[in-house]
Formats: sequence, structure tokens, C-alpha cells
Amino acid sequence: MGDLLLVRHGETEWSVSGQHTGLTDLPLTEHGEEQAKSLAPLLSGRTFCLALTSPLHRAVRTAELAGVAGAVPEPDLHEWDYGAYEGITTVEIHRTRPAWDLWTDGVPPGPDGHPGESPEEVGRRADRVLSRVDAALQNCGGDVVLVAHGHFLRVLTARRLGLPPAEGRLFQLATGTVSRLSTEHGRPVIAEWNIRP
Repeated sequence: MGDLLLVRHGETEWSVSGQHTGLTDLPLTEHGEEQAKSLAPLLSGRTFCLALTSPLHRAVRTAELAGVAGAVPEPDLHEWDYGAYEGITTVEIHRTRPAWDLWTDGVPPGPDGHPGESPEEVGRRADRVLSRVDAALQNCGGDVVLVAHGHFLRVLTARRLGLPPAEGRLFQLATGTVSRLSTEHGRPVIAEWNIRP
């Protein structure tokens, strides 16, 4: 069976400032575009039987620049819906909710179209993606690559390892990186994490 490669999109203005960037469709910064291009050597030489990307521009553009040909947008790969905390930093949230933690508390609802998500809701989306990944890995003889977002990929990693969605808090993930999930003795493992060229 092949490996599952996870690519976090390159830098955006809000990833630099620490603002929660869920469904806001920001472009990559110039540095983010360079990060995405630099990932191409880490992905070249692999046969991808399935390449999926979040439908958000920052992920689609990262896939293009990293040389992930034929990546198909998958709606379930979008970032966590941060609801009322979209565009707000954790420091700002802690001014009114000092004990707030995304991984245990989730987020309050935001304006129309941004109801917010709990860790469990993000976990259900990750499980749907992993079902598609597993079907591809069992039938294709190659690898699968997902190009998406930091918090979502952390939840997906937790679910791949059989952990609750909130345990994604254990897996820090930088912009413009590749991580590889594999198997050892039939069990899912992290083979490489947060790799940059």
C-alpha cells in the first residue's frame, strides 16, 4: 500500500499575523508562492493515484506551484469553519475568554454561512476524506496527496492514527510543508512530519 502525503498550503497574510483563516479565501503571499514552488522536489518521482485539494485558492495555488498535476477540489478538505472567530487571533480571543481552546471548546457561530464547527464536526469531514483515501490506496498501487490547511490536516492526522479529533492539537504543522503518513506492521504511523526542502 502507498503513502498518504499531506501538503499544507503556503503562507498567507493571515497565517503570518495569526488570524484564524477558515473560509476566507486569501491568496498566498509572495513568500507563500516560493514555499509552494520549493515543495516540488519533495513530491516529484511519486505516482499519485489520487490528488485532492481544498477548493480554497491558497490550497489550489499551492498544488499548482508544487507540481501536483490533476488535483481535484474536494469540498470536505476546506479549513475549519471558525464561525465568529474568523479573522481573529487567539490573543484577541483570550482577552474575553482567557481559557478558550479551539481543540476543546470549538467556536461560536458567526454570520450567515459561517456557523462554526466543533472538533467532532471537522473530524467527520476528515473521516469522509480518509474513506476516499483508503479506497484509492487499496486499488491504485501509488500514493495519495492531499493539499489543504493546518488545523484540518492536524485533525485528519489524528483520525488516521485512531485518535479523537481534538488530539490534532498534538501535531504542529507549518505553512509550506509536506508530511507523510504510512503504515508499519499494518498500523498507521507518521513517517515524516513538517518537512521543508
